[in-house]
Amino acid sequence: MSTNRSLRRALVVAAAVTGTTFATAGVAAAHVTADVYGEQPEKGGYGAVVLRVPNEEQQAGTTKVEVTVPAEYRISSVRTRPVPGWTAEVTKSDVVTRITWTAQPGHEIPAGTTSYQEFSFVAGTLPENVDTLVLPTTQTYSNGEVARWEEEPAGDAEPEHPAPTVTLAEPSGSGHGHSSTHPEGEQAPAAANTTDDTARWLGGAGLAVGALGLGVGAGATLRARKKVRA
Repeated sequence: MSTNRSLRRALVVAAAVTGTTFATAGVAAAHVTADVYGEQPEKGGYGAVVLRVPNEEQQAGTTKVEVTVPAEYRISSVRTRPVPGWTAEVTKSDVVTRITWTAQPGHEIPAGTTSYQEFSFVAGTLPENVDTLVLPTTQTYSNGEVARWEEEPAGDAEPEHPAPTVTLAEPSGSGHGHSSTHPEGEQAPAAANTTDDTARWLGGAGLAVGALGLGVGAGATLRARKKVRA
């Protein structure tokens, strides 16, 4: 019982922390950003990136988001995560050059400045000779306006329309983000092992309780027989 309570408590705390993080980031970011949840992408590996797109037009919603992937990065593979009500298209020749998300009618990011949408993708292999990925992004509104988030950071001052960026970690040699390992698959075995261990623990506990019950029942039967004989 205590193990179940601990698991439930951990899930509740994790959900609360995640919700708080998302809410804080949504308020703080007044422009398109590229975020990383979990392992930092490593040079020469694969990385999961979450593009956060806030709406900034009072009278128009966001209908399209286009990310330019610089050809010099030589990224050969991109896989997008489905977003309800949006279609995704990856443009590729020898390497990936663009990722485009387009809203279906009625599914745009709502007009005003209180809503945002997240677009997730996995890319690789990541370049080994750069420290930061710069991903210029255009944001198209339903009224035809286009916001271009493509200015690269220079010094300490943030540009007015900064391009989303992702810092790459040095190769760790641990397998995280390595080109031969799919980043979305790394956490699955750990989760499966945790579930399996919990199931085994509960199964063992159930068997123990069952055995105890049988023992108690057998003892009661023997006592009853003794009383009848007496």
